[in-house]
Amino acid sequence: MIRLKYTQVPVAAISHPGRKRKENEDRYGVAAFSAGPEGPSPILLAVLSDGIGGHRAGEIAAEMAVNIISQVVERSHADHPPATLIEAIQTASEAIRIQALHNPEQAGMGATCACAWMIGNRLYTATVGDSRVYLIRGGQIRRLSTDHTWIQEAIENGMLRPEEANTHPNAHVIRRYLGSPTPPEVDLRLRISDLESDAQAEANQGFLLAPGDTVALTSDGLTDLVSDAEILAAFQQGDAETACHTLVDLALERGGHDNITLVAFKAPAEVRLARPRQRRNPAWRWVAAGCAGVLLVAALAGAILGGWLWLRRESEAFRLSPTPTHSLLVQTTLPPSPAAMETPVPARGMTPTQPLLATSSTLPGFEENGATITPWPTNTRPASP
Repeated sequence: MIRLKYTQVPVAAISHPGRKRKENEDRYGVAAFSAGPEGPSPILLAVLSDGIGGHRAGEIAAEMAVNIISQVVERSHADHPPATLIEAIQTASEAIRIQALHNPEQAGMGATCACAWMIGNRLYTATVGDSRVYLIRGGQIRRLSTDHTWIQEAIENGMLRPEEANTHPNAHVIRRYLGSPTPPEVDLRLRISDLESDAQAEANQGFLLAPGDTVALTSDGLTDLVSDAEILAAFQQGDAETACHTLVDLALERGGHDNITLVAFKAPAEVRLARPRQRRNPAWRWVAAGCAGVLLVAALAGAILGGWLWLRRESEAFRLSPTPTHSLLVQTTLPPSPAAMETPVPARGMTPTQPLLATSSTLPGFEENGATITPWPTNTRPASP
């Protein structure tokens, strides 16, 4: 793909260190690409990473995550986005692990990540950790990602109620992160309904965005202190940039105990689709058809000339015979012409395209998704008394 200097869709982003942190360990990146003159437009990649490890160089891990993921995606051809996102995230994770291994002062560093890749009007997502991806559409908000935390697992298994999450001692324990000793399992679940199975959620990759949809990526520094309903209200009341500032200010008013980052972009109102492949270089088809016609005429002419010469030779031989005693009936079979011997080639048809996944353009009604989780080892939320 070709990186562009400017995005073709509205994008807003803000990152704040918060009130309790001296350093900002959050990083984000937004990159626009083109697949060529005939490729779908636009192509946009948003990556958000929250560094973990505190004094152990979490900001370095987060920056490495954003840069490496963006580079791997840029080198791809955008032909299999889910596989590319897995490769990109695991490549970044291994690079972070090796960096920490060879630098004692960076030992223990890691990062979460949330990726949203829009190709034309199709959305692909991937996450590791508890940085989130949201979809805002027509008065509804849906958290598309799933947190990889001890709290989330406890809630899913019925061991904990959502309202108990904020005060639980394991509120800061995450299950997956970049830089771990083994490659993290990249989560491709794009959940548009709470009733979906994991397989159904993964099959939603390539989700069809509607014009005006907003996709938002957030770090836990925001979602610890601001509810999903408040995120929706902010985007309904103003443009994306205003909404981002409003939400960060709200988190700061409530303590701002962690770094706060928010990235949002809107789906395009119109998508220029690629031209059908069968229209490429039409002159070559006319040349090929002309050559085939010439060869066919030549084959027919050769067959007619050969038959005429054979009949003439037989007639001459019969006329010169000295004592013909009876009429000779000869049953002859002309050899097949080269054209008749050619094996017919079936006409080339359109190559069937893969079925587009998750063509649904509607979301289920608004549902509360439970408490927001924060990761360990950042220990961002102060312990309850």
